[in-house]
Amino acid sequence: MQTNNTSPPLKVDKLTVHRSGKLVLEDVCITINRGEFVGLVGPNGGGKTTFILTILGLLKSKKGSIELYGHKKPSNSIFRKLGWVSQHASNIPENVKLTVRELVQLGTVNSSNMFWRFSSEQNAKVDYAIELAGLQRFRDRNVSKLSGGQRQRAVIARVLASEAEFILLDEPLVGIDRESRNTLLKFLDNLCHEAQKTILMISHDIAAIQQASHRMIFLEERIRYDGASDCFPDLSKLADLRGIKSVHESNEFENRLYQLEDMRKK
Repeated sequence: MQTNNTSPPLKVDKLTVHRSGKLVLEDVCITINRGEFVGLVGPNGGGKTTFILTILGLLKSKKGSIELYGHKKPSNSIFRKLGWVSQHASNIPENVKLTVRELVQLGTVNSSNMFWRFSSEQNAKVDYAIELAGLQRFRDRNVSKLSGGQRQRAVIARVLASEAEFILLDEPLVGIDRESRNTLLKFLDNLCHEAQKTILMISHDIAAIQQASHRMIFLEERIRYDGASDCFPDLSKLADLRGIKSVHESNEFENRLYQLEDMRKK
């Protein structure tokens, strides 16, 4: 099956998903184009992870369609273009003795080569991925000895070694310090601009996402906002989009009514 080079990595139309009998996503429509860095934000339980798992085929939708690179029924070769980094991917136990290079090498292993020695082609992919992640100095270091940000870049490098084109990330900023966070976000931006990767990243850190991503999507059952990151609504406008009303304004309004009623009685 040939991939249409003009087709976007992802096109979702009127996607509706239930989990345990509860509506989680309703009529979600999203198109993500090649080379975009898209930040997916929203409250807990808003459907962000459900959306990703449905894209990956791990959850079934009630209605709607999903196209990956122009295919509604993608083959294994299309799915190999996707790289998934879960929220806990970098939580590698200290008793696991695995160097950065060994971890990244795992990204090149598949059913056709798992019983063979690493080829020169695989090694070249590993070296390139480590270079993209800026981890050359740490290639022989145990992964458990890396900082949180370095581990995140290492697990993303593993996905890069698999030659994934569309990278999906779930909360990669959790548990890392400010400097590491900035380094990671710059790394992700460079992947889009220099390596022509496409990124969809879940995060609760709206401020960080707004500074780094090209586009933001606010998801809470439905799409509440989809547009340029620098146009993302402020907190009061976001509350309006979510249908949240200020309790303080309500009380003030009621107090004013009481005052007018008192004046009328006098």
